[in-house]
Amino acid sequence: MSGNSYRLRDRMALLAALAVPFLVALALVPFRTDLSATNAALIMVLAVVAVASLGTRAAGALGALSAAAWFDFFLTEPYQRFTIRDREDIETSVLLLVVGLIVSQLSVRARRLRTAVATDTAYLDALQSTARLAEDGGSPEVVVEHVRRELIGLLGLRGCRFEYGTLMGHLPRMEHDGGVWLRRDDLITEYADWPEGETELRVIGGGHYYGRFHLDARPGPLPPEQARQVAVVLAAQAGAALGTAGPTHLG
Repeated sequence: MSGNSYRLRDRMALLAALAVPFLVALALVPFRTDLSATNAALIMVLAVVAVASLGTRAAGALGALSAAAWFDFFLTEPYQRFTIRDREDIETSVLLLVVGLIVSQLSVRARRLRTAVATDTAYLDALQSTARLAEDGGSPEVVVEHVRRELIGLLGLRGCRFEYGTLMGHLPRMEHDGGVWLRRDDLITEYADWPEGETELRVIGGGHYYGRFHLDARPGPLPPEQARQVAVVLAAQAGAALGTAGPTHLG
């Protein structure tokens, strides 16, 4: 997912943190005389969980504050005022805020853990599929093409091509640790965002240089460090496959 997509999702989550508790509280207005404050508060907590499952910790916290405020405004006497006279309603509002904050943060953490597990599984699948292809006797060219396609999805690239042979030009390089650097004379530049133009990812096997992948990335921040490290390992797998054809293999 691109940086712009992440920012748009976060903005939408913050908007939902304000709107969802308001709409839920408004929907409960016709039933507020028959609904206990405790039950109404529990429903508002569910609204907070719904918001937290979609957004960030900030959205979850804002959702909890929004839920407490609209619970006060719509569901406690005097209605349509940010004032509470009954002591039990005050205690319920405070508990709603505290529970909403705790539950929202736990919900965000759980969602992030699920995302991390899914991401790690995708990384492992990419490595395993490449290794199986090489073990099953796939030609070096087939392995290189497979890695090229994997890199596009893994790094969110617009495109990627493989170039056999010697180095030409000075391109920013994705290094062994996943960092992206440009080394020119005595000047070394480290990038946090994708540099303009292409970035090279060198392919080396058995101490021999076989070529490089040209990474054509969309403008924006670099992918997560783990994704870049997996990309480096994939390039090494391509190098190992090319090594089976000997150091003079040039495609």
